[in-house]
Amino acid sequence: MTAAPPAPAPTPFRLSAAQFGLIAVTTLMWGGFFLVIPLVTVHFVGDLKWAAASVGLVLGLRQLTQQGLTVFGGAWADRLGPRPLILAGCLIRTLGFGWMGFAGSLPELLAASVLAGIGGGLFDAPKSAAITAVTAPEHRPRMFSLISIAGNLGMVTGPLLGAWLIVLGFQRASLIAASAYVVAFVLLALTLPRLKPAQVPADTFSGLKVALHDRVFRNFTLVLCGYFLLSTQLNVAVTLRAVELAGPGATGPLYGLSAGLAVVLQYPLLRFTERHLRVRTVLVGAVLTVAVALGLMGLAQTFAQLLACVALYSLGTMLVFPMQQTLTARLAPEGLVGSYFGFSAISLGLGGAVGNFVGGALVDAGHRLDFHLLPWLTLLLVGLVTAAGLTRVLREIPTREQMEARQRQAG
Repeated sequence: MTAAPPAPAPTPFRLSAAQFGLIAVTTLMWGGFFLVIPLVTVHFVGDLKWAAASVGLVLGLRQLTQQGLTVFGGAWADRLGPRPLILAGCLIRTLGFGWMGFAGSLPELLAASVLAGIGGGLFDAPKSAAITAVTAPEHRPRMFSLISIAGNLGMVTGPLLGAWLIVLGFQRASLIAASAYVVAFVLLALTLPRLKPAQVPADTFSGLKVALHDRVFRNFTLVLCGYFLLSTQLNVAVTLRAVELAGPGATGPLYGLSAGLAVVLQYPLLRFTERHLRVRTVLVGAVLTVAVALGLMGLAQTFAQLLACVALYSLGTMLVFPMQQTLTARLAPEGLVGSYFGFSAISLGLGGAVGNFVGGALVDAGHRLDFHLLPWLTLLLVGLVTAAGLTRVLREIPTREQMEARQRQAG
């Protein structure tokens, strides 16, 4: 019996032009998005006195369109390659955001919002597939972490630019937001290679069918719905609690702290956990951290105490994204990475949609029953159940070392 050949030494992590381009356009995309979307409410409700419900419909339809199309965008990426879909998505979102500035009626604004959602649905999963294709498996957690940091950087700078640009008028602000996607288009056209699929699926949706029938991946995706129910509470229950404690101006420090911590700490925190813990351990621990932070928010009596809980909450959320993306890439068969990333969007779509409704309903019920801990204890319970479910599902997912060993044996 001969000994197995030693595993090859890992290559050092150095950003390629394609990786740098993907990081840069992520900041542009998130920055452009958060520049204009908060101003939609400010302009149409605050300035034009439209009903808040109508603007809520606009924003909800945009999210529904994007998340629904993301599932299919990943499948198309497996057939066409991610590059043309990302580029098309940038152009379509440019048109959608630009049109918003000229919308004078609700049907026009709805149409512009749907167009912006279509653009996002086209580039969302293909961008994750492109990141996977241009990054070695051992470097993917770090790369997805850098992508997340870039997104959070855009989330910080976008609203600040929007607040400054709104004095120029909503029309100009929306055009500047749209121009961010033009720059993203040019940058990716120059840096992202044509990534041809290694194996073209038999039909457009065959990859989605494989993902649907992959029991381990399907269970992994569905269990993560519980986490995304928790992650949306920054926009719902946490924001409402912050306003109760410190007034409407509390939203700025709330979002600034959450995104700012991710920009500063996410990469070094990921590097530390990567050296000492397995991906599955980090993911379960991060979900538990988010759950405990939400539970503690029910005990916060001052805004400073709430911000301390938000800091803990952010430490958990900044680790979940790179771990989820890494495991999705690990589970995806060759040639079906886009389909798997598209299918994984179900977690955010389902969990986010339910979370937005449940978070508000729990807060209302807590006030009605005079039991203000109700939402926070419920969210803590959801987090504990989600962590337990993840622990069980992750036992069936092979580690990176096991995957590498299988590849060496197959080779």
